[in-house]
Amino acid sequence: METTTIDEARAERFDVLDTTLKASGPNAVLESLIGQLEQAGEYRALLDALLLKARHDLGISLVPLSSLSDLPEPLRSQYEQRYLDAIRFVGRKLLDAGDIPAAWPYFRAISEPDLVARALDAYQPNEADERLGQIVEVAFNQGANPRKGFELILEHYGTCSAITAFEQLPTDESVRTACADKLIRQLHSHLTANLRAELAQRDPSLAPEGARIPELLAGNDWLFGDDMYHIDVSHLGAVVRMAPMLKDSETIALAVELTDYGRRLSERHRYEGEPPFENTYEDHAVYLRALLGQKVDEAIAHFRAKLVPPDRDRPVDSYPAQILVGLLVRLERLNDAIDIAAEHLAMFPESMLACPSVSQLCQRAGQPGRLAGIARAHGDLVNYAAAILQSAGAKG
Repeated sequence: METTTIDEARAERFDVLDTTLKASGPNAVLESLIGQLEQAGEYRALLDALLLKARHDLGISLVPLSSLSDLPEPLRSQYEQRYLDAIRFVGRKLLDAGDIPAAWPYFRAISEPDLVARALDAYQPNEADERLGQIVEVAFNQGANPRKGFELILEHYGTCSAITAFEQLPTDESVRTACADKLIRQLHSHLTANLRAELAQRDPSLAPEGARIPELLAGNDWLFGDDMYHIDVSHLGAVVRMAPMLKDSETIALAVELTDYGRRLSERHRYEGEPPFENTYEDHAVYLRALLGQKVDEAIAHFRAKLVPPDRDRPVDSYPAQILVGLLVRLERLNDAIDIAAEHLAMFPESMLACPSVSQLCQRAGQPGRLAGIARAHGDLVNYAAAILQSAGAKG
């Protein structure tokens, strides 16, 4: 029995088109071409075939001789729609085939990333998946699904890579918060496992199953002797600094446990932070415990004491005030937040703030009159006008 060569098989495909044209005409040729390419999984050529069919159906040159903009209406709009439909069709075929990296350029070209984002959410790599690097490139570096990309980096490339990647995340708060949550949970899990292993070497009874970090540390000061540590201290400091953005109370509690551990480290392994978190573990512990409803008034006083009075003659770091305002907002103390923002942040544009501005706070509190007074005191005509118009009930 003779084996058909690749060249012979290709020739047969051309012969089919010739035969179809003679027997059934141009439309049948195009349908046959599209069918052949779809069946063979030749998706880039399939797109070209779909566009060829569109040009045939619309009665324009089968071989493009000029740019799309040269087509008269309504032909141009009709062809543009067929072009979009063809790209979607081919992109879906690639997704159905499980080829997310190949599908992404099609959906990116028409600014429709949702199908790819959903496919990435469902993606679960196996140990030998050679596509992992390409998937991470599409999800994280090209922005198809940064949260999923970050999860893959954390799971398959480790904490160090994930911390570096975190700085490249988009500014979307929900994405950054979800990624910080994953990172803190993983680091907490690793530290707990390392502490249990260290304790079990001395005495298994010191590391009962399910024990949390405070229980493992209690009465075991020797764990920190001779400058000992049980997790990369640079990773520990980095994830603790992410913790203020957390929303989930369970993860916040885990972050508090990380600060409890960090506070026990020797001075050599506790690096100084930036105001108002100069003492990285102590200051973050105060902030995070307040988010859990613990010692709230003490936390507010703690961060209020770190504020530097505004000075018109020299720039003052506004970040401590932004941190306090953010904390007060999360504690639902809007009036206090307005007081701090009015005194320390009213002179800064909203684009420079990582917390709600005075105008936004007054809006949330339903106090346009208060905004008018603050705006007038700071010479802010725009917010003053907005406030008096709102007070007057202006609608048009």
